[in-house]
Amino acid sequence: MARVFNFSAGPSMLPESVLSRAAEEALDYNGSGQSVMEMSHRSKVYEEIIFGAQQGFRDVMGIPDNYKVLFMQGGASLQFAGIPLNLLTGSGKADYVVTGQFATKAYQEAQKYGQINLAATSKAQTFSEIPALDPATFTKDADYFYICHNNTIFGTKYPTLPQTGNVPLVADVSSSFLSEPMDVSKFGVLYGGAQKNVAPAGLTVVIVRDDLLGRARKDIPTVMDWKTVADNDSMYNTPPCWSIYICKLVLDWIQRLGGLEAVKLHNEHKAKLLYDYLDSSALFRNPVRPDCRSLMNVTFVTTSDDINNAFVKEAAAAGFVNLKGHRSVGGMRASIYNAMPIEGVEALVEFMKEFERKNG
Repeated sequence: MARVFNFSAGPSMLPESVLSRAAEEALDYNGSGQSVMEMSHRSKVYEEIIFGAQQGFRDVMGIPDNYKVLFMQGGASLQFAGIPLNLLTGSGKADYVVTGQFATKAYQEAQKYGQINLAATSKAQTFSEIPALDPATFTKDADYFYICHNNTIFGTKYPTLPQTGNVPLVADVSSSFLSEPMDVSKFGVLYGGAQKNVAPAGLTVVIVRDDLLGRARKDIPTVMDWKTVADNDSMYNTPPCWSIYICKLVLDWIQRLGGLEAVKLHNEHKAKLLYDYLDSSALFRNPVRPDCRSLMNVTFVTTSDDINNAFVKEAAAAGFVNLKGHRSVGGMRASIYNAMPIEGVEALVEFMKEFERKNG
């Protein structure tokens, strides 16, 4: 059976070479006579995998030595609570920018634990842009400043980072992880679920600056305390072994491509193909302010829900799957993560042109 072009927002496509390697090693990893799915996480052979994945992140992202790379579980959603439980212990204040559904959930969760200031929101604009930010309005003694770097549902991304001074910047990068170079030193914490660009669902990666460890509330669950996780090399409890293994293979694949600079060029090419067509189309349009457009999640609509539904149905029949927009907003969404080949976007654009010819 031929593989489809999978535009899912997550779990999403993985590189075919990674899938092939995993299939080859499914029964016997590296001559160990066992699968990664069944080996002890305390074994020397597995330690090579998890430490190799941590080093892979350092090499690919250029992570400074004063940051820890933590492998956790519970998805990005568990860190909505994990962040205030680990950090909201100084002034008990934090600033949040709400730019979509996941930032909203993080903001609501944090309110359980301290004084949370809504620094800005684009809700009135249906989250179609990143709001203007005025550092003069930021809470000067905040324990941290929170953003969602790329908004999967609404297809927006920060064009520039907020200037937070000495206040640690915390960012959910679930859907922009490994899509382009990022200066890790500008953040106190970067975190995200792996199921977009990094690995299968089940792994959450937290990159945290050393000075932010050891600040957690006394009543934090032990497995959520970043210092505990760091002190135990992400193996305080059994880690998501298979997802970490795939993560290591993906990081190796990125290095073979030429690193994140090469990945960024690849992603910009794909995004330009799709956005250029949307901007020229009389049937399809992208609702996002151009300077805030995501490289990873391209949202679009037609002139009616009936046409939207017909497009999604016909596209799926033609091998372009998971193009239906999130249930909260409707329309369509093409998630074009790293593993989506340029040929997939080119083929989608040609299909859209033909659909427009018939329905425009």
